[in-house]
Amino acid sequence: MKRRFLFLENQSVAVAMWATRHADVKHIGAALPTGKRLQRSARIHFFIVILIACFAQPTGAITLERVLQTTLEKNPAIQEAKSGLEQAAGRRLVFRSVVWPHAELGAPAGVQAGHRAGESGVKGFFVGRGWLTQTLFNMALPPSLRRGDIEVLIAQQQLNVAVVEQLHAARLAFYAALYNRSLESIRDEQRQKLDENVTTQKDRFEAGLADKSAFTSASVQSSELVPQIESAHGAYRQAQLKLAEAMAIDPAKSTLPEPEGELQFVPLNVDLDSETAAALQRRADLKLARLFVRAANEDQRIIAADYYPTVVGSIPGEYVPVTGIHRQESTSKTQDFIGSEIREKAVYTWRVIDNGQVGGAVLRARAARETNELTCKKLEANVSRELSRIANDLRGIEARESSLSAASVAAEEGARTVRENVASGLASPLEYRVTENAFLKTRSGLLDAIYQHNLAIAEWDRATGRYFQFSDDTAPNVH
Repeated sequence: MKRRFLFLENQSVAVAMWATRHADVKHIGAALPTGKRLQRSARIHFFIVILIACFAQPTGAITLERVLQTTLEKNPAIQEAKSGLEQAAGRRLVFRSVVWPHAELGAPAGVQAGHRAGESGVKGFFVGRGWLTQTLFNMALPPSLRRGDIEVLIAQQQLNVAVVEQLHAARLAFYAALYNRSLESIRDEQRQKLDENVTTQKDRFEAGLADKSAFTSASVQSSELVPQIESAHGAYRQAQLKLAEAMAIDPAKSTLPEPEGELQFVPLNVDLDSETAAALQRRADLKLARLFVRAANEDQRIIAADYYPTVVGSIPGEYVPVTGIHRQESTSKTQDFIGSEIREKAVYTWRVIDNGQVGGAVLRARAARETNELTCKKLEANVSRELSRIANDLRGIEARESSLSAASVAAEEGARTVRENVASGLASPLEYRVTENAFLKTRSGLLDAIYQHNLAIAEWDRATGRYFQFSDDTAPNVH
């Protein structure tokens, strides 16, 4: 199945207006002299350019595509995850530093005084010293190098998870705004029709053709929709705030985003088996869980490496610019500095008492790895159940939408007939009220079915890992 986003396209009348104006230009130009025709044509063309420029600019409305793009670029959570990726490169250097050579420089200087056979007076001195140490053998080297690489991969997948979560939240907020705005419009339209009925019943009551109860019943029915309209409007504003939060828009400094278009119903055919297999491979949260397992395994190996012997090579050197300088604690000239020298040596270390097993560090690392493995297995096992549930929801919502769509047409026709009969006195106010309520519920139910279908498609895209992916785990999985 191809990747699907229900992007709502912009609608513009600029092209149609330009075509109409352009036809007028030809018609006018045929009846004018050449000079005046050119001037008139130039003015009209200038006016057309102004019109196109005005109508080409969106009036504060934003599409879903723009919402997702802005969220990707400016969302605070995504920006923080990007900073975490940069910090992971520094942590990688810490893990890899164990294999690098270690160098030190020293420059002791001072004044030497005292008397020894053949010497007298006070003498200044300066000695340069250097040490270069290189690990020759350490069992912690391979897991440390792998752990440094995994650290970057973890940060990359954490960025992917943040992107998926924030884009999904922005998409749901966009759908919620469209739904509540349409719901408010439906209820307001229904209230206007009921207000017309109130006026009709009032006129009939004043003319003595109906009693006061019909007028009162119509007024009550109209007023019942007011709190429902206000509730839908409040939900719409709440969805706008969530959109602004996802897009990093400050409501105090800018207007709230206005979503463009209306909810559309597009049936979706799914292949559950193939999508489940693909989701197990591409979902960012599953990749992140597997990386945590690998990281815990390498941490355990690094700690356990203390049990094995370590061989370190060292090359110390000393540079003496002058002679006749005594070494510390020397008792004869044969022990003094007589020139620069370099010495090589190797150090063999083997810790056999506390290697992490006694102190419990290895056991704690093993417990963390087993916990991560259990969490990863639960996430993988839940993929099939989650996709199956969403697929069942999609089928149920599609069946509901089909029945409500047919019922909405019949309810609209019935409401129009009863509305005409009430105006002529052939139908009772109770019948009108029941019919209008049924029509309102049918339209609201159809809108809700379309809204739930869009939400289910968004959930399907999230559960199958169809949102943006920025990195792949290409490092070898060493166990």
